[in-house]
Amino acid sequence: MNSKKPLTVETISLDLKGATKEEILSEMVDLLMASGHIRDREAVLRAITDRERRMSTGMQNGIAIPHGKTDNVDCLVAALGIKHEGIDFGALDGQPSTIFVMTVSPDSRTGPHIQFLAEVSRPLNDANVRAKILSATTREEVLQLVLG
Repeated sequence: MNSKKPLTVETISLDLKGATKEEILSEMVDLLMASGHIRDREAVLRAITDRERRMSTGMQNGIAIPHGKTDNVDCLVAALGIKHEGIDFGALDGQPSTIFVMTVSPDSRTGPHIQFLAEVSRPLNDANVRAKILSATTREEVLQLVLG
């Protein structure tokens, strides 16, 4: 696995447990802790929740992309989680979110998270790929579907 990639097998969950937006965000930050790039868990969670309070990152088609910026990371880190039952994430289409892609990037860098989100958005816009992600049985399979 290329350690320079922001999304890794260790930062993927096939079965998020959280039942609320706050619990999902906390669980996703815990996944990011697995990357070894986060210095302060609470500061990262605060950056993500502050951003989410300003405007929901629930998109459409069951996708949410919570993100934040903080200097408690040295580089862009990303996590992907699946919540099969879906939860209300304030999505644009009013539907529950089932696939979550979280990014955290340094305050001082503007480009990498936008480029990464553009890269993962392409496969996630495909209904067949979303269905395969939701039925995946391994984290490696999800990684392959998202990053090709």
